[in-house]
Amino acid sequence: MKAEDLKTKTVDELGKLLLDTRKEQFNLRFQRSGGALENTAQMRIARRNIARIKTFLNRKNNVGVSTINKADKKAPVKKAAPKKAPAKKSA
Repeated sequence: MKAEDLKTKTVDELGKLLLDTRKEQFNLRFQRSGGALENTAQMRIARRNIARIKTFLNRKNNVGVSTINKADKKAPVKKAAPKKAPAKKSA
């Protein structure tokens, strides 16, 4: 799965693809536990595809949010340096 493929998909299509990929990952886990999985690299690929799909879902859901938040942010306030405790007098 390539990023270019995911860019063109809608939010609904990405949601369905995420569900399908999670089902695939579930089946791969069962195959691995039963000893039927020959290519264990498929587990890693499925996990990364899920992360990639989630990333694009978040990007599409938060399109207008990032520009609004930038305008609302103010300059950071500098805190005053902590005061030093006065030296104790020896008797």
